[in-house]
Amino acid sequence: MLKRCSCGEEMSLGLRTVIFARKVNINNVPVYNCPGCGRNDVFPGVKEDVGKLVGQLGARPDPGSIPFDQVHEWAGVLSQALHVSESLQAAAIARATEERIDQLLDLLLIASSLEDERWQNEIHTRLSQLSAQYVS
Repeated sequence: MLKRCSCGEEMSLGLRTVIFARKVNINNVPVYNCPGCGRNDVFPGVKEDVGKLVGQLGARPDPGSIPFDQVHEWAGVLSQALHVSESLQAAAIARATEERIDQLLDLLLIASSLEDERWQNEIHTRLSQLSAQYVS
């Protein structure tokens, strides 16, 4: 997945560590990187959720690491796609997305049959994180 940088170069999408307040490593955040000028842009589809996570950490967070791919579905799909291929290729991402959506829909059926509204809401949130990537 590519994006054009303001310097004119093609930016590639990868998973990187974002450091907050010099104390917290947020690992596996989808970030565009430009090989020409070195610019990094957090993927627009997760930028708001990274901001919310940072907001939850507060102004003086305890040192530590957060695996963003375990917190956000899209980052998890990209992480899975990277395990399958050496770089984030559109075909691998589409395959990993389809597999994860199928898994979540199966879980939604189970949650519905158990009438577990909290679990259903969580699954809906996870599905919306994936579907938002194709809308934005």
